[in-house]
Amino acid sequence: MTAPTPLIAGNWKMNGTSASLAEAKAIAQGVGDCPGRVAICPPSILIHRMAEALEGSKVVVGGQDAHWDDAGAFTGDISGEMLADAGARMVILGHSERRAGYRETDEIVAAKVKAALRAGLEPIVCVGETLEERKAGDTLRIVTGQVRGSLPAELAGKPFAVAYEPVWAIGTGLTPTTAEIEEVHRAIRATLVELFGDAGRAVPILYGGSVKPSNAAEILHADEVGGALVGGASLKAQDFLAIVTAL
Repeated sequence: MTAPTPLIAGNWKMNGTSASLAEAKAIAQGVGDCPGRVAICPPSILIHRMAEALEGSKVVVGGQDAHWDDAGAFTGDISGEMLADAGARMVILGHSERRAGYRETDEIVAAKVKAALRAGLEPIVCVGETLEERKAGDTLRIVTGQVRGSLPAELAGKPFAVAYEPVWAIGTGLTPTTAEIEEVHRAIRATLVELFGDAGRAVPILYGGSVKPSNAAEILHADEVGGALVGGASLKAQDFLAIVTAL
């Protein structure tokens, strides 16, 4: 079975205006011979302009969320078809900020994954535990449960990634130890194989949660870490490229 192709994806969250396209262009120009894939997921209003600006580069443009329906009376929401039409090729789904702030359940995330596949988008499905769940010793149960509940059978044979993001590490500057990251990633890998057979061994498992230039190399070379989902450090080309080159 082919080993996973590493993926470094930048999640710009609710940051960026047209002026930020210069950073995206600098990232595209600096990627060089990166051994993996690189993606930027900007706010939806920038997707079309970024896709045009980065056309022909190695950097893929993605969305940060998509509705579970293809169209309808959902004011303010964006469908997978709309993202694809704007130039997106990937989409982040089930991020902890969506799960917590918008009460997205595993079932909702799975429905969004199905919609993304219908639109031809490659999903990056996020899972992760809270600090309370980790302290209670529930990390592996919570995370593997999210994997099982959020990944529909329709993913079989399709490209996708799983991103492990411990909720307590996102934007806090805190990170788990390498051993803790490896433990969770191995459990995710076992669950992917359980769900998808040998094909589950080729799915990249990204780590996310305060990834920065100073810790990227150690994290990216940990067992079963197949890339990173980067937040704040992806907003500046210099920082993001330092993470990309750490592969």
